[in-house]
Amino acid sequence: MATPTKEPTSRPKTRRMPAPPWAKAAAAVAAVVVLLLAVFLLARWLRTLPAVESFLLQYPGHTELPDTAPTGLPAWLGWQHFLNVFFMVLIIRTGWQVRTTARPKAYWTRNNKGLFRTKNAPKKISLDLWLHQCLDALWVINGLVFIVLLFSTGQWMRIVPTGWDVVPNALSTALQYGSFDWPLEDGWVNYNSLQVLAYFTTVFIAAPLSMITGLRMSGAWPQDAQALNRIYPVEVARAVHVPVMVCFVIFIIIHVSLVLLTGAQRNLNHMYASRDDASWIGFWIFAGSLAAISAAWFLARPLFLRPIASLMGKVSR
Repeated sequence: MATPTKEPTSRPKTRRMPAPPWAKAAAAVAAVVVLLLAVFLLARWLRTLPAVESFLLQYPGHTELPDTAPTGLPAWLGWQHFLNVFFMVLIIRTGWQVRTTARPKAYWTRNNKGLFRTKNAPKKISLDLWLHQCLDALWVINGLVFIVLLFSTGQWMRIVPTGWDVVPNALSTALQYGSFDWPLEDGWVNYNSLQVLAYFTTVFIAAPLSMITGLRMSGAWPQDAQALNRIYPVEVARAVHVPVMVCFVIFIIIHVSLVLLTGAQRNLNHMYASRDDASWIGFWIFAGSLAAISAAWFLARPLFLRPIASLMGKVSR
């Protein structure tokens, strides 16, 4: 009599443990280091070619400004710079919290009275989203003041390209930065072409994109406007809003790094003290601004936000 054969049992599937955060961070740092090394080696090799050196001589990295362009950076620009950094850091932080927090610790509902009274009852949103939208509003107001001052004082000439030669000059500047044989420049008088394109893109393209996509995703957008919603669906706004935030993060990292690496003392005097000398005033103002941003970062939590949010609505759990 044949003995019954045992059917093979299926092996239990083993779950892969997710990589710890430090491992992901280490991998990201390693990838950045490898990328920078590759860029450096490529740029150094390119600069050995006669055609490239001829290109660098023809396009040194900056374009001439109009004769009416102002020299130096006024005090209002320093304040605008601080406020932009202050709001942007907190906007990025709260935006990331809204995107990643599954269970918010507190919620906020707008008071439906006064100038902002609506037919439909206000929706309950997280306290993080409330702070994010408040910061957005303040950032937009600050941006409008910045644009008015920029064009009324002529400072726009320093960040708006005035000719197509800005493109080859920007490529020249990028090659010089990549080879670590950095261009000689004087930001007090004229930015290099790569800076001009970066500032122009940030102020006149990235900032408006973040505003119109953020508005589409906010509760202020008219939900019953069917034709408008078909033309501009919320999915499109979401698909653009996050990449724009990533662009801001990359810009801030590169901008701060170059400020510190290309003459921190003088650059900080330009940006924060509106002076072109060897004093340490700009550094100390910069240090104070970092302290203010750090304090706001610490205070941006429900314990401290509840009393302020309660003035404009109801805070609940």
